[in-house]
Amino acid sequence: MNGKLIDNEIVKQLLSLANWAPNHGGTEPWRFIVFEGEAKKRFCLQHAELYKSHTAPDKFQAAKYDKLVHQSDKTSHTLIVYMKRTQGHTIPVLEEIAAVAAAIENILLGATAFGIAALWGSGGMTHHPAMKEYFGLGNEDVIMGMLHLGYTDLPEQSRHRKTSAEEKTNWQAE
Repeated sequence: MNGKLIDNEIVKQLLSLANWAPNHGGTEPWRFIVFEGEAKKRFCLQHAELYKSHTAPDKFQAAKYDKLVHQSDKTSHTLIVYMKRTQGHTIPVLEEIAAVAAAIENILLGATAFGIAALWGSGGMTHHPAMKEYFGLGNEDVIMGMLHLGYTDLPEQSRHRKTSAEEKTNWQAE
């Protein structure tokens, strides 16, 4: 990413697209924490400090710490996406997680339409209980990842799949 900033109105449009994700029972379990500017830098440093404080000294990697500190240096916005578990548990947790994944997909598709580079990451402390505690999330809430948004000067990469859709489909007509 090149550090060019995305207008906040575009980020709000992406979040609005996310809000249209399908979900069983109308639970709308997706939640977002948006970091930009100094707050983004502060979060990256705090994320690195969480890594440092929850990693055994013999497992700690200074390079990983530095990567977390500088993870969003050239991004415009970093979004933490999590599933807020619906009270009452009438909807299976898998369906709630799937709904949040669909919301993320809507953001990614919207970002592509706006010419925004997006990376869905789950590294560092994303799935560690300390991260949930950091954000004050409940035991049954699930952090789904971080979306790093920005612009890039690189040409769009061609994409391919290892196998075709046909190879992954068992089509039955009779």
